Amino acid sequence: MDKIHQVKSISIWIFLIPFIAVNTCLILITEFQWLFPNQEDIIHNTFPYFDGGASISRTVRPYPSWLIFKPAMFLTSFFLIKYWYYCKEIIIALNKEHIHIKKIIFFGVGSAIALTIHSIFLGIKFDNDLYKLFRRIIMLFFIVFEITAQAYLVAILYSFKSKLDKHINKKILKAKLILVSTLVIVAIICVPIISWPGDKFKFLKHLLEWDYFLGVITFYLLTYFMWKKKN
Repeated sequence: MDKIHQVKSISIWIFLIPFIAVNTCLILITEFQWLFPNQEDIIHNTFPYFDGGASISRTVRPYPSWLIFKPAMFLTSFFLIKYWYYCKEIIIALNKEHIHIKKIIFFGVGSAIALTIHSIFLGIKFDNDLYKLFRRIIMLFFIVFEITAQAYLVAILYSFKSKLDKHINKKILKAKLILVSTLVIVAIICVPIISWPGDKFKFLKHLLEWDYFLGVITFYLLTYFMWKKKN
């Protein structure tokens, strides 16, 4: 199946592009302060994956960080849409009547659209409570839709794993199941912390944001290793 090769090829970019973009922005804002015209944007002495010293948006929002982040997210969104349609073709080849085909397209493409909208409005300052709520809702939609699409896809692949024996590494598929299950559990547990008003738990919120971001894109890194190379 040619779509398997296409999914394998595109999945590594869905991991690498956001990973490199976000961490490049982090390095710039913490180590190359002279690049930032507004010194209030500078962040000092933090590695937020461990100490939660800054949020992702705080890192990628200032100029010139957004010059890297926004194009990277637009490209990632484009690849995400292609990824989910390639997965749809693989599922159709196995069972064109599968009940979850439309669901992975709805949630997968929906997550890409939400990521695009979030990236467009990132950095636009508008002191309005409804605008701030809108941005939070869009980010929530991205997370919920992305994790839901991932969960459906893993469930579908498990239902076909005997047919895909020659094409997939079952250990990696199991790792994807563990990863998605962990992301779902963490999301449910952390809802009270994330929704807590004010700056309470601020550092924990930021730490969760960075590590959750890493977990979400690691799904696509595992996809790359799960599909076997064409013989």
